[in-house]
Amino acid sequence: MMRENEKIQALATLGADLNEVHDLDILMERILARARKFVNADAGSIYIANNGALDFTYTQNDTLRKRLPKGEKLIYSTFSIPIDQKSVAGYAAATGRPLNLEDAHAIDPSKPYGFNKKFDETSGYRTRSVLAIPMKNMKDEVMGVLQIINAQDESGEVISFSQEDEQMMSHFAGIASVALVRAQMTRAILLRMIKMAEMRDPKETGAHVNRVGGYSLELYERWAARRNISTGEIESTRDSIRMAAMLHDVGKVAISDLILKKPGRFTPEEFEIMKQHSVLGARLFAESQSDFDDAARIVALNHHERWDGKGYPGHVDYLTGEPLEGYAGPNGMARGKKGEEIPILGRIVALADVFDALCSKRVYKEAWTDEETFKVLKEGRGSQFDPELVDIFFSCVDVIKSIRERYRDDEE
Repeated sequence: MMRENEKIQALATLGADLNEVHDLDILMERILARARKFVNADAGSIYIANNGALDFTYTQNDTLRKRLPKGEKLIYSTFSIPIDQKSVAGYAAATGRPLNLEDAHAIDPSKPYGFNKKFDETSGYRTRSVLAIPMKNMKDEVMGVLQIINAQDESGEVISFSQEDEQMMSHFAGIASVALVRAQMTRAILLRMIKMAEMRDPKETGAHVNRVGGYSLELYERWAARRNISTGEIESTRDSIRMAAMLHDVGKVAISDLILKKPGRFTPEEFEIMKQHSVLGARLFAESQSDFDDAARIVALNHHERWDGKGYPGHVDYLTGEPLEGYAGPNGMARGKKGEEIPILGRIVALADVFDALCSKRVYKEAWTDEETFKVLKEGRGSQFDPELVDIFFSCVDVIKSIRERYRDDEE
């Protein structure tokens, strides 16, 4: 447990800690982890305000996680609740005030809010103490609710959240809100860039790129865990790969509509032009100012390479599009990158992108079934895709499906 002086020091450095994270989803994960550590809480959730409702966006629960096999994650459903005084989180958002409950199952019937026991009943968990803290922006508008559950003493027994906890967590939420606003702005900028691509290519929707980002993050984490990569490197790459994966096809903004929106099959000449979107996308991030720029360039350039060397654009100078010295084939085209010549971020996004494209509905096709999609991935193991990544994919397919469900297309 953190002592009072440690909490004060943690608050002093919290802003800098959270500002290291730029991706919205990863930031919410870190906010919740830090909040739980701050008051030694077993579990917690984050709700984000959205059009008069609270979207349940992220949750952690140490007790339930310990019941899973090593390395596995909790799979949870996403849902929305009204911003009103009928629920615990809704009350905190509606009133703009913290709500501190000693026992969620023993709320005074005279109170306007209640606790939904369905989760506890289905999971076998027992929610007792709850602290719901509204998160507000600079305009004093509630942008979400940080809800932490089951404070614990040094022996692990569940206790109530103290008044000091409530005050400290209100300060914590204020600092976290600043980082959350910044991350939401970053996500909005990314989605606007993707919206430009969507105007040119209807396949590039916000839901599609969020799914590809989520799949890519999951695959990277499990790949990195197999190699005992340092925590610091994993954390840095997690933040970069999710955002970079979202922009994998941003180079399509530079491709002519005559080709991009052609309803039929491309001619060989048209396909060669279409393939240039990978180089053009990489070129957008030529002036590297951050790890994200590097990751975005790598992903844009390499997400159409194939494990067997038959992908594109191959070994090229992305600034000129010309083959690198010694890598031109007999036809003058660059030789495709093969196997581990392809950077791992490119190999990951290649698999994530194809999976989502196959199982998603498009104006020109219906969504493929999981059975059909999985068949393609298995057949592409060792030819189109890194065989290890295909194995990793199928080891976490339930998590992959939960990410797909979280970012559903609007029309679905």
